Amino acid sequence: MASTSAPPPSAARATNAETPSPRPVCLVTGAAGGIGAACVRAFADGGWHVGIAHLPGEAAEAAALAAECAAGTTLLLPLDITDDAACRAAAAQAQARWGRIDALVQCAGTTRFVPHADLDGLDAAEFHRTYGVNVVGMYQMARACAPVLAAAPGQGAIVNISSIGGLLGRGSSIAYAASKGAVNTMTVALARALAPSVRVNAIAPGFVAGGLPQRVLAADALARVEAAQTAAAPLQRVSQPSEVAALAFFLATAAPGMTGEVLMMDNGLHLNAG
Repeated sequence: MASTSAPPPSAARATNAETPSPRPVCLVTGAAGGIGAACVRAFADGGWHVGIAHLPGEAAEAAALAAECAAGTTLLLPLDITDDAACRAAAAQAQARWGRIDALVQCAGTTRFVPHADLDGLDAAEFHRTYGVNVVGMYQMARACAPVLAAAPGQGAIVNISSIGGLLGRGSSIAYAASKGAVNTMTVALARALAPSVRVNAIAPGFVAGGLPQRVLAADALARVEAAQTAAAPLQRVSQPSEVAALAFFLATAAPGMTGEVLMMDNGLHLNAG
């Protein structure tokens, strides 16, 4: 059961925009794997239409994910969120296809592992690259979707995937930790700016099995990091993508009084920060 690609925007507007889908619609960025893919599954299982926004090089993974969902319920959206025009086009395609967007779940992110003490190992180019995706790209996508989210039948919702590193100043690099700190602040600022029609919250996970580190570390290094994170967490475990997705679904569907929150989901790692 494969997804269809986006119809021509002009034709889709003529047929769909005036009669919005009776199903709510969620657009997920970084959707080809990890937390993003888990969010696609969670919303699709919950009866939503889902826009699967993925890097152009991840088309095969995105198509396989769409095939897991009921036919006609997903839309494949190749997207580089550092490109503002592409963000606006993705939002317009989802609106043209279904006539509405009720939730935006922002899972797209990037990092490289640079020890925090290795100050010379982290240059301005890596800071700009990390911020371009994790902060500027996230802002651009929120801005692109804000008008249609504000017009959702109920409250629109944005869920930003942040990191416990943004609260503790830890993580794969100082640039990554700083970018996630910026995401947390941006979440609060957007919540204030978009109220009352759109709620904006963030989730700050700790280590997530199958998450971003799996994309940037060799298998042996990944195993060492996961073992260290498991040992460091008071709950002696790491999270699964499905757990983060379940919280994202809750924030989008069952938390009308929550906005401007950054929810830690780190198996207690923050308890060791003092």
